[in-house]
This record gives sequence, C-alpha cells and structure tokens, in this order.
Amino acid sequence: MHKLGRGHRDKVQQFMAITGASEKVALQALKASDWHLEGAFDIFYSQPQVKAVPDSRHLEELYNRYKDPYVDMILADGISLLCNDLQVDPQDIVMLVVSWHMKAATMCEFSKQEFIGGLQSLGVDSLEKFRERIQFMRSELKDEQKFREIYNFAFGWAKEKGQKSLALDTAIGMWQLLFAEKHWPLVDHWCQFLQSMQTVDPALSNYDAEGAWPYLIDEFVEYLIENGIVQKSS
Repeated sequence: MHKLGRGHRDKVQQFMAITGASEKVALQALKASDWHLEGAFDIFYSQPQVKAVPDSRHLEELYNRYKDPYVDMILADGISLLCNDLQVDPQDIVMLVVSWHMKAATMCEFSKQEFIGGLQSLGVDSLEKFRERIQFMRSELKDEQKFREIYNFAFGWAKEKGQKSLALDTAIGMWQLLFAEKHWPLVDHWCQFLQSMQTVDPALSNYDAEGAWPYLIDEFVEYLIENGIVQKSS
C-alpha cells in the first residue's frame, strides 16, 4: 500500500475500518469503484462472500442488551437505548433503513429473528461495527432501486398492528421524511393537498404503494395548476 498516494491510502484505511475487510478486498472494491467510497461500499455489500461472518454469541449479547425485560422482543425503550448507543436521533431516517435491513414487521419493535437476521445481513456483531455501518446505510438512500424498496417497505412497516390501512397523519409523516432525502420541492404541497381533500378516506384504505393513487395524482396536478404553483402546459 506504500505505493498509493496519501488520499488513496486514507480511503483504504477508512474502508477497512468500516467494513472489516482485508487490505486486498479494500483495494479491489475501491479500484472497481474508481476510488469512490460509497461505490466501493455498494460493491462490497453486494458480495456476501467477502463479509466477515458475525459471531453468534456477540449477536445474542447485543439482542439481550436491548430486549424488553418482560417480552422476548426489542420494544420502544430498547430501540431508544440502541439509538443512544449508535449516537443517532430516533427520528433520523437511517433508523428506517435499519428497520428495512431487519425486515421489521412493525414500527418501534424488533423480534429476535428480525434483529439478529438484520445484523447478520449487515455483517455486524458489535456496537462499533454497527456504528460504522451507519454511513453505508445512509448511502443506500441515494441508490434509486434501494430507495424504492425502502419507500415501499415504509408504508407497510408504519401501519398499526392489525390495521390494513395507514392513518393519513402517519402517511404524511412518512412522505415528509422520505422526500426530505430527495429534496422533492412539491412534498409540502402534496401533503397540504391530501389534508384538504374531503374525498380521501382518512384511514387511506385505498392506498396502493405501487399504484400511488393514480386518480389522486391527476387531481393533485389540477390542484397545483389552480393554485398557481405550476403552469399548465400548452
């Protein structure tokens, strides 16, 4: 590595520290990504065979640290402690990405299988490694395909247990959270439009993450034109 320039050496060291990969693997991933760290992370994490195998005993210890004392699950208090340990605000969108990796069924709780399975998929078996993965998980939001998957996951994850639909206020909160990442200039207008609609089921029983309410999109366009937010094309 002594033949590399200082900037490249620093990236190799940073990559190794975050991923736990060998110098050889770090060099391969960085060269393949033209020395872009985020691209190198994507390459590394798309190849499960190069990940370090998490220690099952350490995974069990982590789970027990956050597990509820009365229920065999991690609940709100445990997640709050986890956020504190990760030095992440509970409202930070990266916690949505964490839940996506864990395939969590419900907001603010992780089953043992979800928690341990998610950490295994991330190659994590310690708090230090978990903290180091935060940067990578943030970068996943910039990947269009992964963002689409996270977006679709979010609206099922945010539903109350036993509910088939999502409350309007919760859906609006999700849109504001997700599209803040994309800097979509119309997100506030979209949320105001939904709140002003008298015909929308408050429980969003007609919500379709794939279809995105085609009839509402048309009405939203009309709303934008009528309020002078956009100009009608000739």
